[in-house]
Amino acid sequence: MYTTLKLATTKDIATITLDRAEKRNAISTAMIEELLAALDAVEKSSARVVVITGSGNAFCSGMDLELLSAIAQQSPEQNLADSRRMAGMFRRIWSFPRILIAAVNGPAIAGGTGIATMCDFTLAVPEAKFGYTEVKIGFLPAIVSVFLTRQIGEKQARDLLLTGRIFDAAEAKSLGLVNDVVPADQLVATTQRLAESLLAASPTSLARTKKLLVATAAAQVDADLERAIAENAGIRATADFREGLASFLEKRKPVWRGEE
Repeated sequence: MYTTLKLATTKDIATITLDRAEKRNAISTAMIEELLAALDAVEKSSARVVVITGSGNAFCSGMDLELLSAIAQQSPEQNLADSRRMAGMFRRIWSFPRILIAAVNGPAIAGGTGIATMCDFTLAVPEAKFGYTEVKIGFLPAIVSVFLTRQIGEKQARDLLLTGRIFDAAEAKSLGLVNDVVPADQLVATTQRLAESLLAASPTSLARTKKLLVATAAAQVDADLERAIAENAGIRATADFREGLASFLEKRKPVWRGEE
């Protein structure tokens, strides 16, 4: 049924494994659609806790290179639809009614950082790396900024978004993006224990608590997302985006023009 991920359910715990190991589990259009479909399937099932992890040595390396290449050929309308699709995925993860645990088994970069940190709980191995690297290729971290600023505050978010720097799991924990750093050989067991502790709580209480948390912020998040979607699509028409994308794909240093 799925080509970019695996979905398995054991009793009350569902596990979604991003499964493009040869691409370091990079985000493709198909993966976005399948992740949304998997979450829909989980919501209709008896599973009360969902674990998201990656296959191989990476959690998710961000947007797929082939998808990046296609973006350069898209119309403004296609770019807007693409931005809305990405925003919809992050919005769905952020507001998902069941408990989500990210078990970050390796690098989670750009959109991968977004998937990992929008879950209710994020556990990461010490070797995991994070980063919102969009500015380094002339892109815009517009959609993730909506959630990141709420999570860690504006000053810290400015640091990460404006520098585009890579940071490790320990710093991610100190910023509040990761709940705990766990040795790789203990990640599965620690995730299981966390899931079981959550299952011991009242299902009604957990569901209503999540609903309350989302409802409190939803109106502002949705308004901010609309602005972010427009900005995400708009920057794709700039010279710097075209140069950043070309230099990234050609593995060379960009020559910025600074034109809108």
